Amino acid sequence: MIQSTDGNSEYGRKPFKRSRSHFADRITADGRDGWPVEAGRYRLVASRACPWASRALISRRLLGLEDALSLAVTDPIQDDRSWRFTLDPGDRDPVLGIRFLSEAYDAREQGYPGGVSVPAVVDVPSGKLVTNDYQQLTLDLATEWTALQRPGAPDLYPEALREEIDDVMAGVYRDVNNGVYRAGFATGQSEYEEACRAVFHRLELLSDRLAHRRYLVGDTLTEADIRLFTTLVRFDAVYHGHFKCNLFKLAEDPVLWAYAKDLYQTPGFGDTVDFRHIKEHYYRVHTGVNPTGIVPIGPELGGWLTPHYREELGGRPFGDGTPPGPVPAAEEVPASHHP
Repeated sequence: MIQSTDGNSEYGRKPFKRSRSHFADRITADGRDGWPVEAGRYRLVASRACPWASRALISRRLLGLEDALSLAVTDPIQDDRSWRFTLDPGDRDPVLGIRFLSEAYDAREQGYPGGVSVPAVVDVPSGKLVTNDYQQLTLDLATEWTALQRPGAPDLYPEALREEIDDVMAGVYRDVNNGVYRAGFATGQSEYEEACRAVFHRLELLSDRLAHRRYLVGDTLTEADIRLFTTLVRFDAVYHGHFKCNLFKLAEDPVLWAYAKDLYQTPGFGDTVDFRHIKEHYYRVHTGVNPTGIVPIGPELGGWLTPHYREELGGRPFGDGTPPGPVPAAEEVPASHHP
């Protein structure tokens, strides 16, 4: 999620178009881009409000990379100086020593004209941004960081299923992940209707796909499930009302609602979600859509913890692996921010 598309500067003036990641360096096992996988060297900067950053939070938890890749969580509210570290003492990230994520971008490239996005990975020794490529980052966590993954970590991007996973993810990205933004920030009626109908057409296709299978591809969790979940978990809380994606609520589709609850209740998914951050960000930052900045008190979130019965479809969430351990104490989402 990029800063220039989260403020007032673009929304409401021209059709929504998501910027491509400008810093696409990869952190790899062989270090071919100059950034080798190395425990403790890098810091993941994420907002719990952002669906793109939430992918990285979930992957990191499932793969057990907490000790290898440290985490900085930003304030859900941005200002014109970018994502802020106001949740930390002294309003500075305690590891990087910076107040705004833009400082790491400036350390990498002075005068960079694009927005400041999360997720971002920063090289701790130099303070420079390494990558903001949200599409590639989680794939690399799954495939390049294997030496540092926990024992029992699941294979989130199994080689034999990659073609199918990529195909599913392409439709999910175009019509759902990005589609809700195209609808929410549409500047004309026809543009909005086209985007909104595409969202729900894809959701109906996904509902049909998931009616008789527990996960999107194969019988275990994969990257495809992570990418769909981060939109579904925000759907009724913000996209249905704030983005006018209101042909039906997630909770009104029995299949998708059960699927989303199944994932939410799986260790590594729901324990990374912060509903308060999500609502505060969307309703307070997107002033072009919600000029009053009023954050609604609903919807009621208790349903996320109700039975889903998806285990009856079979499947093995972690394949031959095991669930992740407890959330590190320093990374726990406050109980009041959960259902």
